Amino acid sequence: MNLSKLVIASNNKKKRAEIEQILAGLNIEVVPASETTFVDVIEDAPDFQGNAKKKADAFMLANQCAALADDSGLCVDALDGAPGVYSARFAGEHATDADNNAKLLHDLEGAEDRSAHFMCALHLSTPNHKHITAEGRVEGLIIEQETGDTGFGYDPLFFCPELGKTFALASAKEKASVSHRGRALRALQQKLSCP
Repeated sequence: MNLSKLVIASNNKKKRAEIEQILAGLNIEVVPASETTFVDVIEDAPDFQGNAKKKADAFMLANQCAALADDSGLCVDALDGAPGVYSARFAGEHATDADNNAKLLHDLEGAEDRSAHFMCALHLSTPNHKHITAEGRVEGLIIEQETGDTGFGYDPLFFCPELGKTFALASAKEKASVSHRGRALRALQQKLSCP
């Protein structure tokens, strides 16, 4: 599929920046945020893929060009997969990253099993009604206190065994090499390169 231009269907500046950085290495042209029509989308689907589709469709219609949406989150085994699709609002509707991290640590107090994974679902919608999806996942552990100051969200608490450090201690390039979002975007690129 040949994409002449693509908007990133997200109002989250940090997430947009991370996606743009990874896409830059995949030779996919991204419409700058300053030229993008932003849309508020209610993320009420029961799964990551459903929320990604809602966002991609809305941004595609608003901008009349291909739109790529990501819905992602942290799934913790001891919490039966929570926060999951509620990752951004785990501690409440207007929760900050600090609020969500504090709630996560509180809910995991005394838990022996601290295994978790980040999941990313991507959905690409085009004006000619083509849809492409991809997913990525990375396994890790939730440590007992925040470590590192890069990244965003749960990165300071998510220890990635493949890197031997938390995502918040990793460089953007290191994180992209193993992250759920990096893996999903590379899977998407493979699908886009197929005739």
